[in-house]
Amino acid sequence: MTLESNTIIDIIQMYSPFILVANTVIILILLIALLIINSKLKKLNKKYKKFMNGSDNKNIEQLLMDNINLSNDVTLKNKEIENRVSCLERNLQHCVQKVGVIRYNAFDDVGSDLSFSIALLDDYDNGVVISGIYSRESSTTYAKKIVNGTSKYVLSAEELQAISESKKMNY
Repeated sequence: MTLESNTIIDIIQMYSPFILVANTVIILILLIALLIINSKLKKLNKKYKKFMNGSDNKNIEQLLMDNINLSNDVTLKNKEIENRVSCLERNLQHCVQKVGVIRYNAFDDVGSDLSFSIALLDDYDNGVVISGIYSRESSTTYAKKIVNGTSKYVLSAEELQAISESKKMNY
């Protein structure tokens, strides 16, 4: 053996306890790292199983495609509903939305406010005013068309009051 090989053997023998300790420390560090990684892997596996619950062993790509298709279907249905609601709102503007009722005594010899005027108007103040005039001998009912809040017929004070009341009652 040469001098060089003796020196290397001497160095190894001299530092062997330190090398053994260093190897032990490295092994412990790796063991701790392995335990931490194993714990994180278990948590990740648990989350994965929860995420994939009910997927019938489909791959993630198929699940994403199914969800995208479902989202597109919901978006399409939502647009359809929005269109229907918009149509209903337009139609609703032409329905009776404003109502005004006035009861009054048309004649001095009749009591209890048995005469009336009722205004039925849409959102554009179009509609009808109906008046019922009660007397002891008869009862007469009149209807007058209302366009933009006015009529081409002469309106009584009570009919004008009913129209005014209806404009205050916008549903």
